[in-house]
Amino acid sequence: MEDVEPHIIEAVEQKDSNDPLRVLKDVAAGTCGGIAQVLVGQPFDTIKVRLQSSPPGTYTGGLDVVQKLIKTEGPLAFYKGTLTPLVGVGACVSVQFGVFEGMKRFFSKQNISNGKTESLTYTQYYVAGSISGLANSILACPIEHIRIRLQTQTTSVPKQFSGPMDVIRKLQQSSGITGIFRGLTPTLLREGHGMGVYFLTYEYLVNRDMATNKIERKDIPGWRLCVYGGFAGYSVWLSAYPFDVIKSKMQTDSIDATKRQFNSTIDCARKTLQASGVKGFFRGFVPTILRAAPVNASTFYAFELAMRAI
Repeated sequence: MEDVEPHIIEAVEQKDSNDPLRVLKDVAAGTCGGIAQVLVGQPFDTIKVRLQSSPPGTYTGGLDVVQKLIKTEGPLAFYKGTLTPLVGVGACVSVQFGVFEGMKRFFSKQNISNGKTESLTYTQYYVAGSISGLANSILACPIEHIRIRLQTQTTSVPKQFSGPMDVIRKLQQSSGITGIFRGLTPTLLREGHGMGVYFLTYEYLVNRDMATNKIERKDIPGWRLCVYGGFAGYSVWLSAYPFDVIKSKMQTDSIDATKRQFNSTIDCARKTLQASGVKGFFRGFVPTILRAAPVNASTFYAFELAMRAI
C-alpha cells in the first residue's frame, strides 16, 4: 500500500511522552486485550491446531473436530492448555501493543523533527506493527509451543504431559533450549509480517473514521472499534496463515530429535507441499477466520477501553 500525505491521515490522539508511566499503561491495556483474546478465542484455537497438526484424514473439518472432541474428551477439551495462553497471551499482547504504541510515538517525534506533521504514514504503521510482532515472537514461540503440546494431547493414559511445567521440562531434557523455541523462524515470519498488516488495517480504519466523522479517537463508538478489530483479525490471517501452519507442524513434531519428521522450516514447507499441495498450508483456515472477528474485536475493544480508563 502506498504512502499518503500526512495531512490525509487524521492525527492520532497523542500521549504525553514525558509520562514515566506511559509504557506501563500501554502494557497494562495490552494485557487486558490479551486476556479478552484468550477467553473468546481458545475453543477456536484448539480446533485450528487439531486440524493443522493431525494426519490427513483424521478430521473432515472443523465440525468434525468439535463432534469428536465432545464425544471422546468432553467439552472441557476445548480449553486444554488454557492456563498457559491466559498468562502467556496476556504477556504477548501487552508486548505487541506496548511496542506498537512506543513505535508510534517514535515515528511521530521523527516526523515532527523532519518538519512534517506528527501523523504517521501507512508505511510507518506497518513498520511499527512489524517491530512489535518481531519483539513478541520471543515470547509467543515458547508459549504457543507449550500450549500446542497440551492442546493436541489425547486422553490416553498415562498422559505424555502433566501440565505446562512438565512440557518445559521434557522439551529441555530432549533438545535443550532450542527444543522449547522450536518453530521460532515461522513465528518470526508470521508475527513480523502479520502484525504489520494487523495494526496497519486497524489504524487505517480508525483514522478514516476520525477524519470522516470529525471526531477524536476517544469518541469512536465501541461497536465500530469492534468492527475495525474484526477486520484487522481477518487481515492478519489472510496475510500470514501458511506460516502458522508450518509453525504448528513443527511444534507438534516428535520431541525426540532423532524421530522428527521435519528438520527445518524449509523442510516442513517442502514436505507439506509434497504431501497435500498448496491446500496443505491452509488446513484449519475456516475456524481461524471464524475466530478472527470476535477474538480481535474483543482484543482491540478491551485495549481501547483500558486506555481510556487509564
